[in-house]
Amino acid sequence: MQVQTQLSWSERIAEMICQQCDGEGYHVFPSERWAYVQGMTLMAMARTGKQYGKDEYVSFMKRHMDLYVQEDGSIGTYSLEEYNLDQINQGKNLFELLEATGDQRYAEAAHLLAAQLAGQPRTSEGGFWHKKIYPFQMWLDGLYMSSPFLAQYAKTFDRPDLWDEVAHQILLIERKTRDPRTGLLYHGWDESKEQIWADSVTGCSAHFWSRAMGWYAMAIVDSLEHFPIHHPKRGTIIGIFERMCHALVRVQEQESGLWFQVLDQGFRKGNYLEASGSSMFVYAMAKGVRLRYLEPHFRQAAEKGWQGLTSRLMEETEKGVKLNAICHGAGLSLDRDGSYSYYVGEQIVSDSFMGVAPLLLAALEMERLP
Repeated sequence: MQVQTQLSWSERIAEMICQQCDGEGYHVFPSERWAYVQGMTLMAMARTGKQYGKDEYVSFMKRHMDLYVQEDGSIGTYSLEEYNLDQINQGKNLFELLEATGDQRYAEAAHLLAAQLAGQPRTSEGGFWHKKIYPFQMWLDGLYMSSPFLAQYAKTFDRPDLWDEVAHQILLIERKTRDPRTGLLYHGWDESKEQIWADSVTGCSAHFWSRAMGWYAMAIVDSLEHFPIHHPKRGTIIGIFERMCHALVRVQEQESGLWFQVLDQGFRKGNYLEASGSSMFVYAMAKGVRLRYLEPHFRQAAEKGWQGLTSRLMEETEKGVKLNAICHGAGLSLDRDGSYSYYVGEQIVSDSFMGVAPLLLAALEMERLP
């Protein structure tokens, strides 16, 4: 009798991603440009390929990256002068490609992105502005976009000074955005206190957005992976990560194991259990437990979150895995005031790679737990 082998969740999610593009894997994304969601999705696909020995997923990443990385190491559709941290994220795939092929154009592309960070506009204490067009603002999102890239760049090209830079960015934004009462981190901080969304005393935005903290949590575990154990700030970063995860567990919805769009507002009218942030927290905690950055009891929170994702927000259809309750996007600007009504009023979608890519990363980490 032939035994049917059940695919893992991560393999099923990866197959769903493949189904959303054409046969050659070239049109993976709605907009064809070098960008952060694409970069995260490609990284998740390549990790799936390595974890399960499926070269086609690694090739999927390479094909798409090669649409942008030119023979001289320049990057199509990328502009250094934007000084936009989001544009760093896709560069995380360059290290895998450089190691696999030895092709120096990938190294040159990494040097180009590192050059952006060397010149990135900064706050008075050296914190990276999120973008040139957002003066004196640090957002939690930006730590995920830039810090793991810079940490791996430091390791790959023997630049120990850059580990100091990564540590400085991670610790600075935590100090500026952490609420001492809840232990949660506000989405953004404006040093100039000029923005409509910024508190006149602290400069912080008004609410704790799930995905913003998810970006930051992933930034820590992915950066630490490349830090030497003797780095003087490594233990401090691990310590603030564990402290933050305690705060996250306190606002984890007990029945579902998921997290709300606005983390501390529970079932207030309009609030909902959101997929992308929940996936990011599961990923960060599972990886933190695996790499011993977190105490073992955090595994229970990760497992509870994963159970909530699979039972409440995911469904299997004839077309494959479907993920619901994804916040399409949120930011901070003149017309995005960071209010409660703003965060719960943003569009809620299904199957966006903004949620599917973190879901795949979470699945891979849950499947790696012993």
